[in-house]
Amino acid sequence: MLANPNRPSYEPIRKAVEEAAHAKRWQLHVLKVGAEKDIEPAFTTLKELKADALVIPSDPLYLDQRERVVALAARQSMPAVYAWREYVGAGGLMSYGPSLPDAYRQAGTYVGRILNGAKPADLPFIQPTKFELVINLKTAKALDLTVPYILLARAEEVIE
Repeated sequence: MLANPNRPSYEPIRKAVEEAAHAKRWQLHVLKVGAEKDIEPAFTTLKELKADALVIPSDPLYLDQRERVVALAARQSMPAVYAWREYVGAGGLMSYGPSLPDAYRQAGTYVGRILNGAKPADLPFIQPTKFELVINLKTAKALDLTVPYILLARAEEVIE
């Protein structure tokens, strides 16, 4: 897993993924990638570790560099799951995460309420409610992976 130690979400994300990996008895390597210059060396490390798969969590740094990240994963034939559908549109294997357009709509609703006089401190904290599973079958084929039908049936979008 790539993880940005400069983000406040670093520790909770790292801990959650470590717990999930431990429950499955998988070995997890957390690679600290906090700047653009750290991305390529991280993929070199993944290759040296002979990693079987990669998790790219939600992070503006990675999202901004998605074309590069997806290309590096493809170059190493590395199956990767991403936090945002934008990676899959760039050729990534699959993503599962909150819908960014839905999150932006929620933010717009909050802005509207504040502009109409609501105090920000009085507004409830809301979590994302719409999550999307997106799968790129072209990438799966390039990786020689068969995506189970049940996963395809649950996907909001399948790119062929």
